[in-house]
Amino acid sequence: MKLKKWIFIAILLTILYYTFIVNFVVTLSVIASLYVIFRIYKFNARKKLNKLSSSKELFKQSELGLFIALVAKVAKADGRVQELEAQLIGMMFDDIAKVFDEKEKTRAIMKEIFNEEKEKDGDTKEIAQALNKLLGRSRHKRNQFVAFLVQLAFVDNGISSQEELVLRDIVKELNITSEQYDAIVNKFENMMKNKQQTMTPKEAYGILGVKESDDMNTIKKTYRKLIRQYHPDIISSQDKGESYMEEATAKTQEINQAYQVIKDEKK
Repeated sequence: MKLKKWIFIAILLTILYYTFIVNFVVTLSVIASLYVIFRIYKFNARKKLNKLSSSKELFKQSELGLFIALVAKVAKADGRVQELEAQLIGMMFDDIAKVFDEKEKTRAIMKEIFNEEKEKDGDTKEIAQALNKLLGRSRHKRNQFVAFLVQLAFVDNGISSQEELVLRDIVKELNITSEQYDAIVNKFENMMKNKQQTMTPKEAYGILGVKESDDMNTIKKTYRKLIRQYHPDIISSQDKGESYMEEATAKTQEINQAYQVIKDEKK
């Protein structure tokens, strides 16, 4: 009887050992391996990304470079780059530059690409085609890029007819249908209509978190700080849902409207 008992215990311990100890070690080994692979992937991805800032031409041919070129086309579509557009583009440069090791050099390259492309005409479709090839099957990135371009067009009081033509050319080459594009624009239009309701000065001061007694320099500093905090980040948006760009745009528009109301009141 004792022998059977010890045999039973031995079998049970063997089962427990292989069920929990061995499997646990295997599981830990798999997790550790996946972590190492992930770190190697991140390291190589960052290394590859940082190579872009070694050359303007190299950066220009990348996803980011081509996207900046399209941003320039939309911003300049109606003749000149408006103040709010310039502000949003400047923050976009900061957002992109912060993921590079050589931040200032990268920002300078992006600014140079933007300034060159805004002066060129007739190559919007070719740029969009090149970006489309690099994006492969990434539908999410396409939608986020287009949403940013639409947001840029909206920031200076709506999409002009010239901006509309440029945007239509871009979305066509990015394999986004007219219906999909219209759906994106309609979301922004509906959101803007909701924000177009009359805002009182009291509400405007509350939104910016400033006092009526504050001077315009103080109010302007607070306004810029809030815009920088809530503006849509083109890098962060790639890891977030589609609603991110809409929510960021809605908040940005509300802050812009509040600032304009206060400016008008203090004239």
